[in-house]
Amino acid sequence: MTIIASLLRAADLPDSPTARLDAELLLAAALGKSRSYLHTWPEKIVSSEHALTFSDYLQRRRGGEPVAYILGQQGFWKLDLEVAPHTLIPRPETEMLVEASLELLPAAPAKVLDLGTGSGAITLALASERPAWHVTAVDRVLEAVALAERNRQRLGLNNATVLNSHWFSALSGQTYDLIISNPPYIADNDPHLVAGDVRFEPASALVAGPDGLDDLRLIIGEAPAHLNAGGWLLLEHGYDQAAAVRDLLLSQGFESVHSRIDLGGHERITLGRRPC
Repeated sequence: MTIIASLLRAADLPDSPTARLDAELLLAAALGKSRSYLHTWPEKIVSSEHALTFSDYLQRRRGGEPVAYILGQQGFWKLDLEVAPHTLIPRPETEMLVEASLELLPAAPAKVLDLGTGSGAITLALASERPAWHVTAVDRVLEAVALAERNRQRLGLNNATVLNSHWFSALSGQTYDLIISNPPYIADNDPHLVAGDVRFEPASALVAGPDGLDDLRLIIGEAPAHLNAGGWLLLEHGYDQAAAVRDLLLSQGFESVHSRIDLGGHERITLGRRPC
């Protein structure tokens, strides 16, 4: 006979700051319950079927697979999103793009573009907060487009549209009040690509040339043609790329160029405005 408390004690995940949380999330999912249930009913008996499911989840986690991929879901902003291995796992630092977007534009009608949407995290967070905005999400990967569309439909956000496009390729003649992107920005020889959770994520959503700036250069170079006068471009980038991104924005004539610092003390996003 196995009880919840003993399963958690025996989880034996690799030592990390999130090991206990990981075990609780995996057991709660195996049981089809919330994490609070585990603490409320620690002496509840677990069926052999549920215990086997939990054991399988643990084995996958011990192999390094991210919890979000094991469970097929991840929280972002105020939303629960479906995720899959062909898209990045939405991260808390990317919420900075959502916060900055909400600060820059009023709640009045506006056209917004999210480049490289993945699971649709940024688009759907903005659409949920600003019903008067219309947010267009694009991604070059068809599986990502389908995933973002499933999330959109499940959340019932009819002020968002998901399209297949490689950056601006399918958006000829379209202009926006705000363009946002969390593009690939890791250098192709970065050692982090073969370590930790990142090695399970798609390289196409991570790697951008020898210095990690290839996609940022392309976006910054083409964005002015798709921004309305006074429109903003917001970009997430690597912890050491802010100065280079500011220089790229300034070289394309953007104004009010500045970077913002994340909770880790790194310049995580940079933004600039097209002149009026």
